[in-house]
Amino acid sequence: MQYAPSDLKPRERYKVLASFVLPRPIAWVTTVGPSGVVNAAPFSFFNVFCEDPPLCMFASNRRPDGRIKDTQLNIERTGEFVVNLTDEPLAEAMHESSGDFPPDIGEPDYLNLKLAPSTRIAVPRLTDAPFAMECKTWKTIDVNGDRMLIMGEGIQFHIRDDLWDHDAMRVHMERYHPIGRMFADRYCRTDDRVVFPPAEGATK
Repeated sequence: MQYAPSDLKPRERYKVLASFVLPRPIAWVTTVGPSGVVNAAPFSFFNVFCEDPPLCMFASNRRPDGRIKDTQLNIERTGEFVVNLTDEPLAEAMHESSGDFPPDIGEPDYLNLKLAPSTRIAVPRLTDAPFAMECKTWKTIDVNGDRMLIMGEGIQFHIRDDLWDHDAMRVHMERYHPIGRMFADRYCRTDDRVVFPPAEGATK
Protein backbone atom coordinates (compact mmCIF):
# COMPACT_ATOMS: atom_id res chain seq x y z
CA MET A 1 0.00 0.00 0.00
CA GLN A 2 1.32 3.42 -0.92
CA TYR A 3 0.26 7.02 -0.45
CA ALA A 4 1.54 10.25 -1.89
CA PRO A 5 1.27 12.73 1.01
CA SER A 6 -0.15 15.29 -1.41
CA ASP A 7 -3.13 12.98 -1.99
CA LEU A 8 -4.01 12.89 1.71
CA LYS A 9 -5.69 15.49 3.86
CA PRO A 10 -3.51 16.85 6.72
CA ARG A 11 -5.48 14.84 9.29
CA GLU A 12 -4.95 11.67 7.25
CA ARG A 13 -1.21 12.35 7.02
CA TYR A 14 -1.14 12.81 10.78
CA LYS A 15 -2.86 9.47 11.30
CA VAL A 16 -0.36 7.65 9.10
CA LEU A 17 2.69 9.23 10.74
CA ALA A 18 1.39 8.93 14.30
CA SER A 19 0.41 5.31 13.72
CA PHE A 20 3.87 4.14 12.65
CA VAL A 21 6.46 6.51 14.11
CA LEU A 22 6.22 5.17 17.64
CA PRO A 23 6.61 4.92 20.47
CA ARG A 24 7.38 8.60 20.76
CA PRO A 25 8.88 10.31 23.81
CA ILE A 26 6.71 12.90 25.49
CA ALA A 27 7.78 16.42 26.42
CA TRP A 28 5.66 17.55 29.37
CA VAL A 29 6.36 21.26 29.01
CA THR A 30 5.93 23.71 31.86
CA THR A 31 5.66 27.43 31.17
CA VAL A 32 4.45 30.49 33.07
CA GLY A 33 1.54 32.65 31.91
CA PRO A 34 1.37 36.46 32.15
CA SER A 35 -0.51 36.28 35.46
CA GLY A 36 1.94 33.78 36.96
CA VAL A 37 -0.18 30.67 36.32
CA VAL A 38 1.99 27.62 35.65
CA ASN A 39 0.97 25.67 32.57
CA ALA A 40 1.91 22.02 31.93
CA ALA A 41 1.11 20.42 28.58
CA PRO A 42 2.34 17.23 26.87
CA PHE A 43 3.74 17.12 23.33
CA SER A 44 4.68 13.88 21.60
CA PHE A 45 6.09 15.31 18.38
CA PHE A 46 9.29 15.72 20.38
CA ASN A 47 12.87 14.56 20.74
CA VAL A 48 16.41 15.64 21.55
CA PHE A 49 18.66 16.32 18.60
CA CYS A 50 22.07 17.42 19.75
CA GLU A 51 24.37 17.40 22.77
CA ASP A 52 26.66 20.34 21.98
CA PRO A 53 24.70 22.44 22.62
CA PRO A 54 21.99 20.22 24.13
CA LEU A 55 18.97 20.88 21.91
CA CYS A 56 15.43 19.56 21.98
CA MET A 57 12.49 20.34 19.76
CA PHE A 58 8.74 19.91 19.95
CA ALA A 59 5.87 20.93 17.69
CA SER A 60 2.97 23.05 18.93
CA ASN A 61 -0.02 23.08 16.60
CA ARG A 62 -3.01 25.37 16.91
CA ARG A 63 -6.18 24.32 18.68
CA PRO A 64 -9.08 23.10 16.51
CA ASP A 65 -10.68 26.56 16.72
CA GLY A 66 -7.45 28.20 15.53
CA ARG A 67 -6.25 29.55 18.87
CA ILE A 68 -2.55 29.35 19.69
CA LYS A 69 -1.85 27.10 22.66
CA ASP A 70 -0.88 28.63 25.98
CA THR A 71 2.49 26.86 25.94
CA GLN A 72 3.51 28.55 22.72
CA LEU A 73 2.22 31.97 23.80
CA ASN A 74 4.10 31.73 27.09
CA ILE A 75 7.35 30.70 25.39
CA GLU A 76 7.06 33.49 22.83
CA ARG A 77 6.69 35.97 25.68
CA THR A 78 9.39 34.69 28.05
CA GLY A 79 11.76 32.58 25.94
CA GLU A 80 11.83 29.98 28.75
CA PHE A 81 10.35 26.56 29.40
CA VAL A 82 11.07 23.26 31.13
CA VAL A 83 10.85 19.88 29.42
CA ASN A 84 9.77 17.31 32.02
CA LEU A 85 9.80 13.62 31.14
CA THR A 86 7.11 11.22 32.31
CA ASP A 87 7.28 7.83 33.99
CA GLU A 88 4.52 5.40 34.93
CA PRO A 89 3.49 7.01 38.25
CA LEU A 90 2.93 10.34 36.46
CA ALA A 91 1.37 8.97 33.26
CA GLU A 92 -2.29 9.46 34.12
CA ALA A 93 -1.75 13.05 35.27
CA MET A 94 0.25 13.75 32.12
CA HIS A 95 -2.62 12.45 30.00
CA GLU A 96 -5.19 14.47 31.96
CA SER A 97 -3.13 17.62 31.42
CA SER A 98 -3.69 17.27 27.66
CA GLY A 99 -7.31 18.35 28.15
CA ASP A 100 -8.58 21.85 27.44
CA PHE A 101 -7.71 24.14 30.34
CA PRO A 102 -8.39 27.88 30.24
CA PRO A 103 -5.30 30.09 30.68
CA ASP A 104 -6.23 31.06 34.25
CA ILE A 105 -6.29 27.44 35.45
CA GLY A 106 -2.90 25.80 35.73
CA GLU A 107 -2.73 22.07 35.13
CA PRO A 108 -0.26 21.42 38.01
CA ASP A 109 -2.52 23.18 40.50
CA TYR A 110 -5.67 21.51 39.18
CA LEU A 111 -4.08 18.03 39.14
CA ASN A 112 -2.22 18.45 42.46
CA LEU A 113 1.22 18.15 40.88
CA LYS A 114 4.11 19.40 42.96
CA LEU A 115 6.32 22.14 41.54
CA ALA A 116 9.94 22.95 42.33
CA PRO A 117 11.86 26.10 41.42
CA SER A 118 14.24 25.91 38.52
CA THR A 119 17.87 26.95 38.92
CA ARG A 120 18.49 29.26 35.97
CA ILE A 121 15.06 30.26 34.67
CA ALA A 122 11.84 31.52 36.23
CA VAL A 123 9.69 28.62 35.03
CA PRO A 124 9.27 25.89 37.67
CA ARG A 125 9.72 22.19 36.96
CA LEU A 126 7.59 19.24 38.03
CA THR A 127 9.13 17.98 41.27
CA ASP A 128 8.45 14.28 40.67
CA ALA A 129 9.56 14.14 37.03
CA PRO A 130 12.36 11.61 36.52
CA PHE A 131 14.24 14.12 34.37
CA ALA A 132 13.69 17.79 33.70
CA MET A 133 15.61 20.15 31.44
CA GLU A 134 15.47 23.90 31.86
CA CYS A 135 15.42 25.45 28.39
CA LYS A 136 15.94 28.78 26.70
CA THR A 137 14.44 29.20 23.26
CA TRP A 138 17.12 28.49 20.66
CA LYS A 139 15.08 28.90 17.49
CA THR A 140 11.49 28.71 16.30
CA ILE A 141 10.21 27.75 12.86
CA ASP A 142 6.73 28.62 11.68
CA VAL A 143 5.19 25.82 9.58
CA ASN A 144 2.37 26.95 7.32
CA GLY A 145 1.09 29.41 9.92
CA ASP A 146 -0.62 26.68 11.97
CA ARG A 147 2.25 24.90 13.70
CA MET A 148 5.38 26.12 15.46
CA LEU A 149 8.54 24.07 15.84
CA ILE A 150 10.11 25.20 19.09
CA MET A 151 13.76 24.40 19.68
CA GLY A 152 15.17 24.79 23.15
CA GLU A 153 18.71 24.77 24.45
CA GLY A 154 19.00 22.84 27.69
CA ILE A 155 20.85 24.96 30.23
CA GLN A 156 20.25 22.89 33.38
CA PHE A 157 19.45 19.22 33.97
CA HIS A 158 17.54 17.84 36.97
CA ILE A 159 17.67 14.07 37.56
CA ARG A 160 15.80 12.23 40.27
CA ASP A 161 18.45 10.94 42.67
CA ASP A 162 17.40 7.29 42.63
CA LEU A 163 17.71 7.03 38.86
CA TRP A 164 21.31 8.05 38.25
CA ASP A 165 24.72 6.50 38.83
CA HIS A 166 26.91 9.59 39.01
CA ASP A 167 30.21 7.70 38.89
CA ALA A 168 29.31 5.63 35.83
CA MET A 169 27.18 8.41 34.25
CA ARG A 170 24.45 5.88 33.58
CA VAL A 171 20.76 5.61 34.34
CA HIS A 172 19.55 2.78 36.57
CA MET A 173 17.28 1.28 33.91
CA GLU A 174 15.68 -1.13 36.36
CA ARG A 175 14.35 1.90 38.23
CA TYR A 176 13.36 4.05 35.26
CA HIS A 177 9.95 3.31 33.73
CA PRO A 178 9.27 5.92 31.03
CA ILE A 179 5.98 6.08 29.16
CA GLY A 180 5.81 6.40 25.37
CA ARG A 181 3.04 7.83 23.21
CA MET A 182 1.39 5.63 20.65
CA PHE A 183 -1.64 7.40 19.14
CA ALA A 184 -5.01 8.78 20.25
CA ASP A 185 -5.37 7.83 23.93
CA ARG A 186 -2.89 4.95 23.71
CA TYR A 187 0.45 4.88 25.48
CA CYS A 188 3.02 2.16 26.09
CA ARG A 189 5.25 0.98 28.89
CA THR A 190 8.92 0.42 28.15
CA ASP A 191 9.89 -2.38 30.53
CA ASP A 192 9.95 -5.18 27.93
CA ARG A 193 13.50 -4.55 26.77
CA VAL A 194 15.91 -6.31 24.42
CA VAL A 195 19.70 -6.22 24.79
CA PHE A 196 21.96 -7.18 21.87
CA PRO A 197 25.71 -7.80 22.05
CA PRO A 198 27.93 -5.03 20.64
CA ALA A 199 27.71 -4.75 16.87
CA GLU A 200 30.89 -6.00 15.22
CA GLY A 201 30.49 -4.55 11.74
CA ALA A 202 31.94 -6.22 8.64
CA THR A 203 34.58 -8.90 9.27
CA LYS A 204 37.31 -9.93 6.86
